Amino acid sequence: MIFERALRRELMSTAGAVFTTLFTITLTVMLIKILGQAAGGQVSSQDVLALIGFQALNYMPVILILTGFISVLLVVTRSYQDSEMVVWFASGLSLTRWIRPVLNFGWPIILLTAVLSFIATPWANQQSAQFRERFEKREDIARVSPGKFQESATANRIFFVEGISGDANKVKNVFVNTFRDGKNSIVVAKEGEMDVDKDGEKFVVMSKGRRYDGMPTQPDFQMVEFERYGLLVGGQSQAAAGDKSARALQTWELLAQDTQFTRGELLWRMALPLMASTLMLLAIPLSFVNPRVGRSMGLLVALLLFVVYSNTVSVMQSSVIQNRTSFLLAWWPVHLVVALLVIGLFFLRLKVNSRYHPAVIWSRLRRALFLKRQA
Repeated sequence: MIFERALRRELMSTAGAVFTTLFTITLTVMLIKILGQAAGGQVSSQDVLALIGFQALNYMPVILILTGFISVLLVVTRSYQDSEMVVWFASGLSLTRWIRPVLNFGWPIILLTAVLSFIATPWANQQSAQFRERFEKREDIARVSPGKFQESATANRIFFVEGISGDANKVKNVFVNTFRDGKNSIVVAKEGEMDVDKDGEKFVVMSKGRRYDGMPTQPDFQMVEFERYGLLVGGQSQAAAGDKSARALQTWELLAQDTQFTRGELLWRMALPLMASTLMLLAIPLSFVNPRVGRSMGLLVALLLFVVYSNTVSVMQSSVIQNRTSFLLAWWPVHLVVALLVIGLFFLRLKVNSRYHPAVIWSRLRRALFLKRQA
């Protein structure tokens, strides 16, 4: 059908523009956030691009849901504003005839959202957690960002290095402030590097420096110059495996582990493709606008409904995690309410555009009386 092909082309072009805009905004926000974490020594600067990619996969389902919703909303709204819907209804066609082409356009988005939600996003969260955990397990001296004070993992030592010389484990112009047992010790050195002895003990070996113990105004103050000085920073390396976050578990692992956290995560993953389908159908009757009025208000109302919808799903997820609601009673009510809202709005629009609507009958009567008086 010519109408369906033209509508599909318009929906695809609009979806491309909407997706590009949303993805660019999301990518910019993630870039600023992760670069700030790298500058603060929370993540490795070498992992910035990988972490941005993982976070992009994490946000992709929500971006796709918004893309489908806004695209249908904009296209149908434009049809109302350009009076194309007047011709559509005058031809005896119903608003429900838009459901099929919209679903033909939206099923790839729904399918891709489901694949991302159940497979790709957990993998991205798992990889991101591994990158961050690997950085946390690095030695204190290797985590220091040049030109920035950095606290150690034990929170009793502060490092500062001016720069890195050659090897990533070798630094220059080192400052170390250690506070232990109520005493303060400061070490400054020209160079420093990591070293591991035969027992597996990790040391920062500094050369050509000084050590200051105590306060200068106290009688026990000491200053020592050294050629080489070793500072213990950790014991033997142990790969301590912590519990995985539920967000990083694959779907079959969620089904195997029956806990409140896995049930809450499963609820969220199931909700995403359902949201994608119901919101695209909701956009059809929600797109009605008066051709004489702007369409900004309708778009704001639609975005508000999306925020309320997603936040309500998050509330149900939290209630499952906190064991206040069972999974079987929490996953479906929100989507049922939205589905009933879609049916109600379709019924309202069909009733308004029906030839038996009181407003339509009254308009025809007035026109008939006017023509009779003119005759």
